[in-house]
Amino acid sequence: MRLARLAAMMLLCAAGLPRLMAPQTAPPDRATPRPLGLTVADLVYPKPPTMADCEHTQKEPCYSPLQLQTAYDMKPLYDAGLRGRGTTIAVVVSFGSPTIARDLAAFDRGFGLTSPPSFKVITPAGRVPPYNPHGTDRVGWAVETSLDVEYAHAMAPAARILLVETPVDETIGVAGLPAIVRAEKYVIDHRMANVITQSFGAAERTFPNPRSIRRLRGAFVSARAHHVTELAATGDTGPTSFSDIDGTRFFIRPAAIWPATDPLVTAVGGTSIHLDAAGERVSHDTAWNDCPAGGCLSAGGGGLSMVFPRPPFQYSVRSVTGRSRGIPDISLSADRSGGALVYTSFPGFSAGYHSVGGTSEASPLFAGIVAVADQANGHPLGFLNPRLYRLGSGSPGIPDITLGSTTVSFNQNHRTIRVKGWQARPGYDLATGLGTVDGAKLVKALTGVSLKSIASSRHELRTRNP
Repeated sequence: MRLARLAAMMLLCAAGLPRLMAPQTAPPDRATPRPLGLTVADLVYPKPPTMADCEHTQKEPCYSPLQLQTAYDMKPLYDAGLRGRGTTIAVVVSFGSPTIARDLAAFDRGFGLTSPPSFKVITPAGRVPPYNPHGTDRVGWAVETSLDVEYAHAMAPAARILLVETPVDETIGVAGLPAIVRAEKYVIDHRMANVITQSFGAAERTFPNPRSIRRLRGAFVSARAHHVTELAATGDTGPTSFSDIDGTRFFIRPAAIWPATDPLVTAVGGTSIHLDAAGERVSHDTAWNDCPAGGCLSAGGGGLSMVFPRPPFQYSVRSVTGRSRGIPDISLSADRSGGALVYTSFPGFSAGYHSVGGTSEASPLFAGIVAVADQANGHPLGFLNPRLYRLGSGSPGIPDITLGSTTVSFNQNHRTIRVKGWQARPGYDLATGLGTVDGAKLVKALTGVSLKSIASSRHELRTRNP
């Protein structure tokens, strides 16, 4: 999903990475391959814009980290002293960004956030090649890195952030995944993190065979054994995905992506949220789809695995999934109309604040919430899916989403292709999973600890400082 490169790599939605000066508009670049799960607005702002600024200049809202903290009901947790202290979130990406440390510091200054207690970069799978500002894959991954790091931190301001970079781009099929698996296993085996977020993936159909996917599961098996929570974004092209290495062709039948389809991973899908300037909702969340009437490929990923059978934790939703693993499990904000404001300054991309969306936003947002829940629990929650499905749709902490669909259409081979997605409806569905998140209520439901008792005890999770 955040794949950026040639091979089915996971393109950002629609038009390529724009290189524009704000607040004036300019034609976006031609579509280019990049990390999956990422869409960038056409404007860049030298200072943090208000929602009104974005609505005036780009005709759609943008959201600050403070608005998203309010939208996901994190303030009661922060007031109780739960900000992720003692936890570590690992962000796994190809290549990374050459300016991420200073960009994170600028992001924090711009929005009045505290710096994380620790921010470190490691390359356990090998040295990352020198940055090339003319390579669309490197620029795409740098945007991805900025989004993931900044919003995992925004939701868990006191958590340590560990950026795990790999030297090989993930595109389609196996590609760069062995390096990613090695890097994640290193982090897990050395007890360096308790939550891992990943915004990349490839359609199961692009792998040589199911066995080639199963051989890559080592990190997830290790994560379960070590009580590490694994999260993955579900993609930005609705029920379909990229079918070629250039990222210009798509499957004309449903094609869910791995690692989101792995039962050992919590798959994070996309929603559209509608907020006022304070971050309060003005209407119900819906399944994310930029073009519900058709005409574009920009919607939350989901569907049924062709490799993994229905896991035990999805028995209660077997009427939806049948005999297959279904995704997503949970969904958060991903719509570019209401994208997250991200700060970047690396060469090859306009320096400043950009509005960025995609399920690559949703996964790090949820990673921050999980880190806060880990602190409240006093030890890592680890494998999360059984707990989420025991709570179920509409339970405290998991508001149900009943509006929207993920059907998409696009032009290919000189004809219009329509790939039918899924409709959000009461209960579990393949558009938004169990639903979305109310942070304060979900933390209480997952841990059984009241905010009042938490505030008095101020639990701090003890994990090894990377």
